[in-house]
Amino acid sequence: MSKEEERDVEKSYPKSDFISKLRRLADSLEKGERFEIQIAGERTYVPVRATYSIEHEREDGQEEIEFQIKWSNK
Repeated sequence: MSKEEERDVEKSYPKSDFISKLRRLADSLEKGERFEIQIAGERTYVPVRATYSIEHEREDGQEEIEFQIKWSNK
């Protein structure tokens, strides 16, 4: 297996697309299935063993919430 190229992409979506992606994620989690998503033209498969967290940041008068999904390809 070749080493994957490093990537750090943040992509904005219309609210309806964001809702659709979240709904598909929730459905996959409930069914115990891997989650498939395409972000900025690249398809990614999130395995069932992934871990999930929610991060809240506050700085310089701005706030941010990130829903994070992490896993290892090793």
